[in-house]
Amino acid sequence: MRRPSLRTRLMAGFAASALLLSTSVALLSYELTRRSLLAERERTAIRVTYFDATVVQSGLASERPDIVDVLRSLDTGAIRRPVLRRDGTWYARNADAGVTSAVPESLRQLAEQGRPGVQRVRVDGHSALAVAVPLGGSTVFYEVHSLQELEKTFRTLALVLALVGGATAVAGAGAGWYVTRYVLRPLTSVATAAQEIAGGDLTARLDPATEPELARLASSFNGMVDQLSRRLERDRRFAADVSHELRSPLQTLAAAASVLAKRRAQLDMRSATAVALVTDEVARFQALVTDLLELARGDQPPERTAVDLADLARQVCRSRGLPADVVRVDGAADPTWRVDRRRFEQVLANLIDNADRHGGGAVAVRVGHAAGVRYLEVDDEGPGVSAEDREAIFYRFFRGRPANARGDSDGTGLGLALVAEHVTAHGGHVLVTDRPGGGARFRVELPERAS
Repeated sequence: MRRPSLRTRLMAGFAASALLLSTSVALLSYELTRRSLLAERERTAIRVTYFDATVVQSGLASERPDIVDVLRSLDTGAIRRPVLRRDGTWYARNADAGVTSAVPESLRQLAEQGRPGVQRVRVDGHSALAVAVPLGGSTVFYEVHSLQELEKTFRTLALVLALVGGATAVAGAGAGWYVTRYVLRPLTSVATAAQEIAGGDLTARLDPATEPELARLASSFNGMVDQLSRRLERDRRFAADVSHELRSPLQTLAAAASVLAKRRAQLDMRSATAVALVTDEVARFQALVTDLLELARGDQPPERTAVDLADLARQVCRSRGLPADVVRVDGAADPTWRVDRRRFEQVLANLIDNADRHGGGAVAVRVGHAAGVRYLEVDDEGPGVSAEDREAIFYRFFRGRPANARGDSDGTGLGLALVAEHVTAHGGHVLVTDRPGGGARFRVELPERAS
């Protein structure tokens, strides 16, 4: 499973922290508000109940009071429901068994002992407060206060706090995105510069003044790139100087070997064989020196011009004795690429030579375009390339494993390395896969914007 990016993890951390904080504050606010409102509601209920109890007690002072009329005289509205218990009998303004049954036994026993009390109960599925006020003797006045409106207030408060918590989490994620964008911007600059350097642009540098906190990192990075650039330049000059110095004696050897080769028929068999070996090795040595010189110049930026790659491929094929119809353009792709003609001529030549040397010859050369990528493919009908060698085959002087039939001793060992070098200089990459039906397929890909 792929691990989330640092930016994603930081944003998630900000959002989670904001959500946790807002949830904690919301729960605390809800509980404090709930307790405060309930306490206030309870004080109000007790005060109102005592007032109503005074009215009822006054109404009961007559000789033969009508208890129901006394209860009906109370202005209780819809949220208060009074009842009276006298001499073991319940009295209510209406047939109200639900209220009398809602009064808990513990509250009734407390009131019958002459002590007032308050208890939270449930009436018709809603919360309520039952307040008991003894009126003397065996008479107790009860009033049940509905908390339904208060419940609605609590639900509304919970919804508002939940929305605030969600909005805070979103705001936290937004803040995390902004902060991580600001914090990671220097690292993005480092990554961009490293990518440019990996692509061959050794002039890429970081500005220490842009981010003072990362001035040390920028200076160290620039110093590392300077050292790398100097080392690569030394290696390039060394390879170029050695190759250049070898060309003169090689030309002399090649000329001498050519003279001997022309007179090979006059030599005995052993001498003729030796001359043939020397001639072949000198030619191979010359090709190696030429490839080394090309690699030494590989860090130079390509000189891009409009090139008909299909036409160039046909020319390379004809120069190697292959029919021009081996080359084809896939679909309606535009075969004109903006590339360095000399380098891509060498790319084509090396891929076709590689197919001829190791794959029984090129059977197809395709130029096409798909999904924003221009591609060049060269197919052969050889043994293919083993999966473990498909990356290493583009290394310099790589030789295939003994079990791999492509790994013979022909060539300089630099042909495919040159292909990779030239393609990378154009901002693309090269890979090898299996060809449907057998063989290998070498594929060069360049981004459409770079070609």
